[in-house]
Amino acid sequence: MFKRRKPRSYSQIATEMVYPRGGWLRASQYVLHRVRRLPDQPHKIGRGVAAGVFISFTPLHGFHFLIAAAIAWLIGGNILAALLATFVGNPITFPFIAYAATWLGRLILGIEGKLSAKLIFNDFADATAQLWNNIGALFGPGEAHWDRLYSFFHDIYLPYLVGGVILGTLAGVASHYMTVPVIRAYHRRRARKLAQRIEKIRSAGAAAQSAKPPADEN
Repeated sequence: MFKRRKPRSYSQIATEMVYPRGGWLRASQYVLHRVRRLPDQPHKIGRGVAAGVFISFTPLHGFHFLIAAAIAWLIGGNILAALLATFVGNPITFPFIAYAATWLGRLILGIEGKLSAKLIFNDFADATAQLWNNIGALFGPGEAHWDRLYSFFHDIYLPYLVGGVILGTLAGVASHYMTVPVIRAYHRRRARKLAQRIEKIRSAGAAAQSAKPPADEN
């Protein structure tokens, strides 16, 4: 009943993960709309959003959903809001987040060297390739190597994690304090519209009752 008439191909699914059919602006508007309509208290939705935004600044890719849900549960936030808020980390924002977090982490840890978004991406790719090679070496004749993984952890991953935790905390706190008043205003407006709708129904019912001719006494 709710399935697509024409199922999406794997290439379409992969393409839409990078660029949604309606564009990122429409996708972001949809996420904001869903967050506003969540049936929960504003401060809980705000905490959930903070959890999702926070984790989006960390290099724990592939686990953002799980960790965001866990953090939201621990701090008493709305889990669905946390999952929706991980949308902050997307193919458009990730290069900026990765560069800013890694730069800050390197500054704090005192690590020198050139840095660019392309360098971070290439180091992630090289480390992933070597990790898979080492896993394969456990079950085959290949030899495990750790040089790229070590340099990647020291030069990219650890600084990214340190800087991401700091920037993510600041962004999460800011998003919480921006989300709560927006949700409260939306709930008040929704309650006002509902009250007006009920009043119209009552007025229409009263008008129909008054227009009804009196019953014949005979």
